[in-house]
Amino acid sequence: MEFGILMGDERVEVPAREHLDLLLRTAEAAQRNGFTYLTIGQHFLYDGYRWMQPIPLLSRLAAELDDGVKLGTSIVIGPLYHPVMLAEELATLDILTGGKLVVAVGTGYLPHEYERLGVPFKERYQRLEELLTIMRLLWSRDRVSFSGKFWQLDDVPTHLRPLQQPSPPIWMGAQKQLGVRRAARLTDAWTVTPQQTVDEVDALARVFAAERASLGLPLGRLPVRRELMIGGDRDDALRRFEAVARGKYEAYADRGMEALTQEQVRERFASTVADHVILGDAEECRRQVRELARRLPMGQLLVRPHWPGMSAADATAYLDEVGREIVAPLRDLESVEFADFLQRA
Repeated sequence: MEFGILMGDERVEVPAREHLDLLLRTAEAAQRNGFTYLTIGQHFLYDGYRWMQPIPLLSRLAAELDDGVKLGTSIVIGPLYHPVMLAEELATLDILTGGKLVVAVGTGYLPHEYERLGVPFKERYQRLEELLTIMRLLWSRDRVSFSGKFWQLDDVPTHLRPLQQPSPPIWMGAQKQLGVRRAARLTDAWTVTPQQTVDEVDALARVFAAERASLGLPLGRLPVRRELMIGGDRDDALRRFEAVARGKYEAYADRGMEALTQEQVRERFASTVADHVILGDAEECRRQVRELARRLPMGQLLVRPHWPGMSAADATAYLDEVGREIVAPLRDLESVEFADFLQRA
């Protein structure tokens, strides 16, 4: 199994250069501790928190990438881009990384990001499908024609392809059956989001597999996002997690993230996170990761080492601990194969 991180946002009160330094130090600590996927998400005009835009930031990190380490967008909000622009920017990034890019793409969940950029929110899924179709064509053909609802290309020449052919790996997050089927059709892997329970993932992974089989497409192990906190015991780990993450969970609920409600976060935080956050002492956390690998056909486990308000030293200490207690002992862990997973009732 491989391990990775999701780098994220910081409060806008923190100077931008300090935020950048935190991200660079986080990436260095992650690589030093055996994490092999470095990813970052995306937002636009995000109130109260700053998100560094992923493509230029990952370009900066590409210069300091260790052998065997990959960079990823997780996610880039595809429908807000023209497909030619996004395809060429990502192709350039794949070249800069030496062919180590993973493209996780999605629609996001905030209507105001679409409204402020002049894109109808209700069109997001149709736009995403057209965008991914066009990008794959641009990355693999000398000339491209496409006639869709939103974009048209008439025998245009292509001049910029990623090193990875026919494309970098493409991932897509989803929380419901329709989205998982879309991920199965259009991308290479469905990304499991951190708020989904194991039982929910089990059911949706079967939907993903069935859709892939109907299209004659191969199955690979899934990238799984999970929050993880080590403590003296489970209660201590929960206290540590709540201290750093509660504010962000409240922000997610306030912004209308479908998986979380304000009541859940404000009144029942402990029970809300208990079914999807890995909590406990080091041995208990290792047991939970092993159980995930036994239950799910997972190829990568991605954790978040930094929450807004944490210092670079805090993030580095987290990565040192998780690297020592989780990554190093479980590096050779293998999850259930998809075929064996599907045979289980």
